Amino acid sequence: MAKVAYYPGCALEGSGGPYDRSTRALVDKLGLKMQDLSDWNCCGAMEVKNVHPMLQTYMSARNLAIASEKMGFDTVMAPCNGCYHNLKKAEYECATSAETMQTVQDLAHKADDPVYKGDVRTVHLLEWLMEELGPEGIKQRLKNSLKGVKIANYYGCMYTRPRQIFPEKDQGPGSESSYKPHFMDDLLAAAGAVNVDFPLKTACCGGAHTLSDSDTSTQLVLNLLQAAEDCGAEVIATECPTCHSGLEMHQVRAELKFGIKTKVKVLYFTQLLGLALGLSARKVAIHENVSDSIDLLAEKGII
Repeated sequence: MAKVAYYPGCALEGSGGPYDRSTRALVDKLGLKMQDLSDWNCCGAMEVKNVHPMLQTYMSARNLAIASEKMGFDTVMAPCNGCYHNLKKAEYECATSAETMQTVQDLAHKADDPVYKGDVRTVHLLEWLMEELGPEGIKQRLKNSLKGVKIANYYGCMYTRPRQIFPEKDQGPGSESSYKPHFMDDLLAAAGAVNVDFPLKTACCGGAHTLSDSDTSTQLVLNLLQAAEDCGAEVIATECPTCHSGLEMHQVRAELKFGIKTKVKVLYFTQLLGLALGLSARKVAIHENVSDSIDLLAEKGII
């Protein structure tokens, strides 16, 4: 099995802590190998490009260069959609623009940083698990089936957009789809879950507007929560810390400010897979979620 450089990004060291802890526990349980990226920096997120778009590209490319030039890795694994998106964007821009590559390399020389040479790729955690194990690998290791828990799989908008920066997607059988992603569905189905037909799986959660326009973000999250419930889901599975935090916090805000209550629970897909593989609820940090799913999981006999 391939060993990858693990890029947690800023969110997983803060609000997305349960995602980081459940990712590490799951990877260890599966016997996969990853090593923390040394001296990593923020990928540039959404704000830096407002200073200068090339700065964001450089910040992401620096992480890739560290993995390749200092650590000897050809693959960086990023669980966060925003980080995954920005690293892939840097890959694409450097590969398709000689001017961008030259600027990134010039900045690296000026900062005395490792120089990005275009020889490392970024994968999302979902992609890595599918490459190394796939649904059959999950089935072989299953200890505690999810027993028909009805799940709406929510991928968010940055996992598939813009499509041109993800050339590995939409390549036919076995590849991920940018139009109707299914990797999370496939892995959780292998763990025994029932995936509902969720039409908003790539809709935006409004994460970028949470501070500037909270009401808009709350409404966008409500669209997701109510659609999931209308589809019969008991749980929304997430694979992005920003989306996850938004779903949890705006679910609370919708009830407090607008009197609209929804009951669907929000869990990281890593937490669900970890439980299915026999890890304890505490080991995958269920207790750290805002969304309290303990009673539901106990009722289903999963914990």
